[in-house]
Amino acid sequence: MNVRFFGALTFTIKINSDWLLQWLALRVDAGETTLVIKKLCSALVAYFLRPSVAWNRCLLHVICCLSEGGAVSYDQLVATSNKDSTLNISALGKKKLLTALWFATTLIEEVSKTNPFSIKTSVSRRKYHGRVMSNMDDLVQLLLLALEIKPQQDREVAEEGMKCFKSWIIYAHGAWIDHAIQLAPLRTLTPYSLRHLWYTDLFEAAADCLTEILGTFSAYFTSDDLDAFASFLISERAQELLSVLIQGDFEPDAVAFARLLLAYADVKLQDLARQPGSPTTQTVMRELVQLLACEGWAGAEDDICTPALEFWQSYLEFLIDAQFADEDQVEPWMGDAQRYIVQVLEKCWVKIRMPVEDVFANWTADAKGDFKAFRADVEDLLQSSYTLLGTAIFDRLANLALEALNDQAWSHLEATLFCLNALSEAISDEDVVDGTLSTLFGSALFTHMMDPKLSIPAKTQQTAVSTIISFMAFFERHVQFLPSMLTFLFVSVRNPVLAGKAGKAILSTCDSCRKSLVPEVGAFLSQYDALIQWSGVEAGTKEKVTGAIAAIVQAIPHPQQKVETFSRLIAFVEQDVNACHTAVRGNWLDEAQELGLCALRCLVNMGKSLQEPADMIFDVEIDSTSRDIYDLRVWGDCQSRVVRCLEGVSSALGKSGDVIEASCQVLRTGYKEFSPGPFVFPPSVTENFVMSSRIDTPRLDYVLETAGALLARHTRVQVTANRRFEYPNNVSAMVDWILEQYGRQVIQVIVYNISGEAARSELETLADPLRKMVVDQARAKQWISDALFSSSFPSLKVGEAEKRIWLQQVMK
Repeated sequence: MNVRFFGALTFTIKINSDWLLQWLALRVDAGETTLVIKKLCSALVAYFLRPSVAWNRCLLHVICCLSEGGAVSYDQLVATSNKDSTLNISALGKKKLLTALWFATTLIEEVSKTNPFSIKTSVSRRKYHGRVMSNMDDLVQLLLLALEIKPQQDREVAEEGMKCFKSWIIYAHGAWIDHAIQLAPLRTLTPYSLRHLWYTDLFEAAADCLTEILGTFSAYFTSDDLDAFASFLISERAQELLSVLIQGDFEPDAVAFARLLLAYADVKLQDLARQPGSPTTQTVMRELVQLLACEGWAGAEDDICTPALEFWQSYLEFLIDAQFADEDQVEPWMGDAQRYIVQVLEKCWVKIRMPVEDVFANWTADAKGDFKAFRADVEDLLQSSYTLLGTAIFDRLANLALEALNDQAWSHLEATLFCLNALSEAISDEDVVDGTLSTLFGSALFTHMMDPKLSIPAKTQQTAVSTIISFMAFFERHVQFLPSMLTFLFVSVRNPVLAGKAGKAILSTCDSCRKSLVPEVGAFLSQYDALIQWSGVEAGTKEKVTGAIAAIVQAIPHPQQKVETFSRLIAFVEQDVNACHTAVRGNWLDEAQELGLCALRCLVNMGKSLQEPADMIFDVEIDSTSRDIYDLRVWGDCQSRVVRCLEGVSSALGKSGDVIEASCQVLRTGYKEFSPGPFVFPPSVTENFVMSSRIDTPRLDYVLETAGALLARHTRVQVTANRRFEYPNNVSAMVDWILEQYGRQVIQVIVYNISGEAARSELETLADPLRKMVVDQARAKQWISDALFSSSFPSLKVGEAEKRIWLQQVMK
């Protein structure tokens, strides 16, 4: 068989139609394998596609040769082309009929590849269309025989007939757009294909083909055709298939039915919305809702719920568009449509419930990803639904949360909180749901979440933490709920599964409610002191909590209390720095790296939290010494301690790129500030750090960007204060040192890029710094010359004379 297959393969190169047709007919009669026969059909199609070949009625020719068992003269066949071909087709046995169908399918699929219909298609490519359309009448007769339902009808023939029918319809779509085809001949076949839906053995193949046609070329179907679809979709057979799906049995016929239903619904979406009273509409809509009620986990077991949800998202978008099309008039069908959306959301609420941890852990990565994607899609649907349903859906979900809390139905509670979190982004009026949230957060929610006796799943607790973050603005308005909420969060940071989100929530809470929490800053410091005594505390948690406490420190109105509180906070960082040094001395470098990075990142978060809020008003003309709250003498000791922490870690671990980057971030936290503070360092701190770098320093680009940020900061301060612009002496010294240290390398990079490495659009950007270097640097000419005449110069087409001329022009 392999020898015959490769022999058939060579026919695509060495083709002669007569002996190829002779060979095809002989191999079919000899009972050759399907693989070989299909390859022979492909060879014949390749022959058809030859530009010089005139073989227009190729399908009839193939049928006649198969019927006669050998090659038939094409010229004689064309000469007597008025003779009807029905007898030739009806005389074919199963294998010959299948061969004719394979040829017809391959023919149109290959022509589709070479003849895409568009305005830009050349005449030479369009010529295939006219030739292939010469076979339309013969194709219709062939498919009538294949698709006709008879007692002795062979399933394989019917399925291949459906595939061939679909391929020609898909091709017809492009031709129809280009006004190059009449659909009437093909439409005579539609009733035959629709009848296949009613036959159990043929249903899957028919449904798959018709689904693809509905999705690709719905205009092909007439209104009568769509009515025939509807008749099947509301039939007892359809109800049986739907029942199979609902029970969680995703057998092929049931899945094919679901996809057919969704394809039909996409086509009839507007009618389904506008005609809610129709019995057909009511049945179809009920079925569409039920597609979200199938047993089985979304993505892991149920693959239908995702396309079903996509339909409902489209349906909802249509409703919203209709609602805003005329806001003064409510469509009479809108109420029914809204009720369907509510039903869908109720089904989704069940569908997004998390499985128990053991079940979820055994899923594949793809299954987990699909389940999470489904939950994200439900999130989008909820956000869109709020536009249509308003606060009613929020109140309904909050009540479900309270019911789940009372029943201790933790998966129900998690799903409900997830839905509420999704709606938080859609609620534009800040206080419109405050009453509902007061009831929810005033319940036993936080008390239960931290009760170890209740064995609450970690996912439910995580979602509860997310709910706090989602409704942080509510806690700003209602500070009476802060104590119970924060107690829950500080308990949660001791749980490795919850620590990350809980730390984020603590930081967000303290940032938003800093003024309200000032009286509790001592309690926060005590909580943090207890937290770091726990061996399992994560570095990320420490970073977030120190940042949270620093936010409260920023809001303390009394300067001395602010400094004293900050002094207690920086002491915790100093402990990590000392531990880092101990680890370095013990050669425990991994531990030292972890401790040092944690200390620096704590400083970064503290510096960011201590920055003055964006809405704070101050006068830059007032001398800093006149502001007691920011008096340099008050902050002097604290600032020195911050600098010692920074320099202590960077000196011990200065070869680490992560440490260098974190050190730069610490330096930058004060660059946005106008007033003195513990992170508003003298320029010399940045200068010393930058000037300790070398060409091989890791993250050198980040170091130089930090120097640039310092320069921008000084410029901004002096411009804002309307002062004459000049850099302090130490800043100017740093600039000179950077140019001396790295000027040669900078110019080399600029010259190499101008010489062909950069795009033309980037040349002006490169020219600007080169001009400034030429003006300001005495050694610029030498550096440019060295770059031009270096052995690594990127272009071999530029001679030495051209380089000298260019250098002279640049230096003018």
